[in-house]
Formats: sequence, C-alpha cells, structure tokens
Amino acid sequence: MTTTTGRRLLLSALVAVAIAPLAAQSTPEQRYFEWTDLPFPASEYAARRGALSSALRASGGGVFLSPAASGVSEGFTFRQLDTFWYLTGLEFPDAVAALDADRGLTIIYAPPRDPRFENPSRRNDFPGRPLQADPGIGARAGLSDIRPLAQLGADLAALVAEGRLLRVDPGSPAAVTRSADDQPQPAAPLAHFGAWILRQHPAARVQSAYRDVALTRMIKSPAEIALMRRAARLGVDGIAHAARFVRDGIDERGLEAELEAFYKRGGAAKLPFASIIKSGPNALWPWRILATHNDRRNRTMKNGELVVFDVGCELYGYVSDTGRTFPVSGRFTGDQRAVLEMEVRVSDAIIAAMRPGVTLGDVQRVAERAIPEEARPFMQTGSFFGHHLGLSSGDPSVDDVPLAPGMVITVEPWYYDHTRGISVFTEDVVLITADGRENLTAHVARTPSGLEALMRGARR
Repeated sequence: MTTTTGRRLLLSALVAVAIAPLAAQSTPEQRYFEWTDLPFPASEYAARRGALSSALRASGGGVFLSPAASGVSEGFTFRQLDTFWYLTGLEFPDAVAALDADRGLTIIYAPPRDPRFENPSRRNDFPGRPLQADPGIGARAGLSDIRPLAQLGADLAALVAEGRLLRVDPGSPAAVTRSADDQPQPAAPLAHFGAWILRQHPAARVQSAYRDVALTRMIKSPAEIALMRRAARLGVDGIAHAARFVRDGIDERGLEAELEAFYKRGGAAKLPFASIIKSGPNALWPWRILATHNDRRNRTMKNGELVVFDVGCELYGYVSDTGRTFPVSGRFTGDQRAVLEMEVRVSDAIIAAMRPGVTLGDVQRVAERAIPEEARPFMQTGSFFGHHLGLSSGDPSVDDVPLAPGMVITVEPWYYDHTRGISVFTEDVVLITADGRENLTAHVARTPSGLEALMRGARR
C-alpha cells in the first residue's frame, strides 16, 4: 500500500466516522399546532359541546360517543368526520370524543402518538408527533381530559357496569343495532360504531342521538354563518367563471377543469361531492346513472343544448352546493326559456315561504301549489326540494321542527322531461334569518335573460 493510498483510506474512515451520527440523527419532533390551528376559537367548540349536552339531557341524558376518522390518507388530505370535528376542531386520527351530558364532562380518547408520523427506518422524514401525550393540545383546544385510546375499552366497561346510557350518532335516523359485518376498530365510521360497542359490551344500553346532533348542528353560529357565506359565494362564483367556457365543442370534463381550478384558487381544499356537469341528453339523467361508465360523463356539447351545473366546494370544512343551467349557444330556445322561467318561479315561491316558524312540510305544500299542472309529471320537489348544509352537503336534519334563524338550506327544484328533451336545474343556498331569509347565492344570475347576459359578458 502506498503512502498516498493509505492517507486516502484513513481520510475516508475519518469522514465516515464523522458523518455516521448525522445519518442516524432524527429531525426534531413535530407538535400538532406547529402546522395547523383550530378552525374556530376554543370557546366556539365549548359552546357547541354545551348545546349538544343540553339537548342530550332533554332527551334522556347519557354519555355521547363520537368517533374520529381513520388516519390513513393514501395520498389524499385527511378529512375528519363531521361531528368529531364539529365538537373539538381537532384533526386527530382514530380518536373518540365522549360527552357525559349528565356530569358535564368531555373526554377525548386519542393515540398517544400520531402513527402517520412514525417510521423507524426513516427517522429523518418521519420525526414523530405526540397527540394524547402532548399537554399543549388540550390547553389550546379547551379540553382538560385527553386519555390514551387504549383506555376506552375499560372506561366503557365501567360505564356499562354502572348502567349508564350510551348515545351514538349512526349518521341517520335509523336505530342502533348489532350486525355481523361491522368494522372491528373502535373508531369505525358512524354506521358501525354503535354496533361495535354492542359487540364489545353486550350488556350496554346504546341509543341513537342522531336527532340531538341534528338539532344542534342545524343552527349555525355567527362564526359558521360567516364562513358559509364565503363558501356559498365561492361556489356560485365558480359557476359564473365556468360559464365563460360554455360553447359548442367543449366537453364536460373541460368545464369541470375550469370550475374546479377556480375553487382551488379561491382557497377550497376539496370538493364535498364530485362535480356534476351534464349536457344535452346527459342532463336528463341522474348522476348515479351517468357515473356507471368511465366515458359516460364527458360528452362534447353542441349548440341548441343545455348544460346543467350541480356543484360545490369546501372551505375550511364548510361546503357550498349550488346549481345553474346555461344554453350552449348562449341563447335559450323558446321552449327552454319557458321551462326555466317556470322552474325559477317555483324556486322563488319556495324561498319566499322560508322564514322562522314554518316547517319544511309547509314549504313543500307551497312548492306543490307553485308548480303548473302540466309541469307536475316532470318536476321533482318531493323531499328533494332542498337540504341542510354545513360540514356536509347533507347535514343532519330533522324535518318536523320549524325553521329557525341560523339554518342554512338549499332550494333546488328539478325539471326532467325526457319527451321534450329538456332538463333545467337551479340551486341556491338560503340562510334563515330572524325576520325571514337571505339567498346567499342570488348575486349570480338565475333567470334565462340574466344567464344569457352573464354569458355575453363572459364571452366578451
């Protein structure tokens, strides 16, 4: 070995020794609030928990248990389950919120550490993040009792032994039942969570709290209304933007691209549902039929046809859901104009009837009276004339309670006439106020003349 070679080998060994600790060194451990914050102040969530606890006490009390979403993202941004997020503002994976309505307590069961931040073979890329083990989270979120998820089973067993009533939200008015095909994990989605409790604790008394959750979430706070106003405006402004591109020869996915790009530029993190943009013969069919084939929802539009938008966006968890109908040529035919004018009159009648104290049944009867006799076979109002909005495009609701200030509801009468080949759709977002209602999406044209003018201006 030459002296030069020996020196090189010695230098290489010294460098290897020097950098070995760096290769094994982890990046600093992350903290939950380093990269995020509560969407609303902690006091907002405390008020929501208090309102739900009051509703639960009025309907029999007990301990309400609400699961969080699974932490697996598979490349998509994590989306928390609505009620857990509504009550806590936390994007914890695989957690459970417990509201003891009888004793006025809130307990969060969460993993001590976030499994998504752990990978022993890649410590530099996965630095670790404590959840339940981070005392700063509870202090900032206004939650004083955050326990390890592993303690949930023992605490449930103690509640069952005491004979305490357990309440869950199955996601619909359906009763809670024990079924064989439920998911086994404690943080299973809503429909399975109550059944999981019954399988783990056969003696448990488990009842649905769907109505209580719905009654609480139906009334939006001023902070929620402010955010929903922004989401509604972004939603319908996206339609007005996409109308610039409606013309002979464009395809449906091309319009989806323009619409959804506008939403993302406006701050929307995701869509609450797949955009429904359907033209010509496609406009006559429900989206469930159109979505059965890969290429069914991408037809090229032609002059003389109509194109229907039924779309929405999600802004900081709160959603919009709006709709308009445009002529591909820029001008409605006589028949198309007459049908859309009729459908908008029905929508206007529905909106005018919405005020505190009336029920959705009252509004339904107004809608039925507003529909001309000859249009009734083709008009779909029924239970579909509108629905509550919030953290979901189908927020939980109870139809037999009167409308009240703070409710946000869509109005969307449909018209499908396969004989004449005409389908029109108008959907608006309506806020119930103390003295009536406010159409949050009325600033974008709804009538045939207004829609034609919008397209002329956009094309210029």
